[in-house]
Amino acid sequence: MQYQSKLPHVGTSIFTVMSALASKHQAINLSQGFPDFESDPKLIDLVTKAMRKGYNQYAPMAGVFELREQIAEKFDLLYQSSYDSESEITITAGATQAISCIISAFVSKDDEVIIFKPAYDSYEPFIELNDGKTISIQLQHSQYNVDWEQVKEQITNRTKMIIINTPHNPSGSIFSKEDMLQLEAITNGTDIVVLSDEVYEHIIFDSEKHQSACLFPDLKSRSFVVASFGKTFHNTGWKVGYCCAPKELMSEFRKVHQFNVFCVNHPLQKGLAEYLKEPSYYLNLPQFYQEKRDLFLGLIESSRFKFLPSKGTYFQVLDYSDITTENDVEFAKRLTAESGIASIPLSVFNTNNLNNNVLRFCFAKSNETLKKAADILNTL
Repeated sequence: MQYQSKLPHVGTSIFTVMSALASKHQAINLSQGFPDFESDPKLIDLVTKAMRKGYNQYAPMAGVFELREQIAEKFDLLYQSSYDSESEITITAGATQAISCIISAFVSKDDEVIIFKPAYDSYEPFIELNDGKTISIQLQHSQYNVDWEQVKEQITNRTKMIIINTPHNPSGSIFSKEDMLQLEAITNGTDIVVLSDEVYEHIIFDSEKHQSACLFPDLKSRSFVVASFGKTFHNTGWKVGYCCAPKELMSEFRKVHQFNVFCVNHPLQKGLAEYLKEPSYYLNLPQFYQEKRDLFLGLIESSRFKFLPSKGTYFQVLDYSDITTENDVEFAKRLTAESGIASIPLSVFNTNNLNNNVLRFCFAKSNETLKKAADILNTL
């Protein structure tokens, strides 16, 4: 049997490769972005209670209404920006499913989608599956800033969408207010849809403010804001997220969503709806993760790695150029096999696999794990 692949250039992801190596060599796994500590027992109890109460059949297509109400209240509290619970918020099977459905709803053959690299690795395959064309703009190392003049030059009459991610995975950088104003000005008066991937919105440091797309009126009018409960509440395996957008955009999204997953895990939604009534669970996250970032960086201060402290997410980029001239993929593999610590090389997310001699480490780990990891890094 012969067939033509729709994704001929997609192989095994770097996350799978590095985690398999970590498992094989029993290495400390700071590669994949998930915690090695448990969710709040109260949240688990609320979900268990929902199961026992019988919320085990299909949920409403758009999501449990109580959960959408709590999300709307969160946006009012954090951003003083409103979304209608009925028509502008949809619960999704994780943020990646939301991203997939947004791209599928709006991108057609030969439409152009601008992304910024290093980029989350699902964006480009989804664009390709919908016969769109990816326009990649490389963020400027080592601050990972956007060159907005370059963005203007790449806008054409075929530009259908711009995808942004702040706080940014994998670099740990954030978009400033000026960045968002630039994006708003560039897209003003166009039909460009903005997909704002904000899954790390609550993990931002040093008293910085998260610049959500919903804070800028014209930008909000053309934007999807995508978020993740998994990233926020330490349960990435639950795969529950959501997206918000103006009614006319959300209506198109739901046309795809209903045939993609139709609905999302019912008892998890009921538990999350109750849990979100206490805002401190997400308001305390910046301090919680900043303490982990500061602990990790303090522990490796005497190492030969160079770094700028992460501004958001639970990832830290480390420059190893004073240690070796190896390609980052080869160095990451060697570190795993020989030194017992796994990371992610950033070149695989860059335009033309640009190698800047940096690795990404996840610090969403117990303090004990971070101390063990630092002991290894300090020997290099």
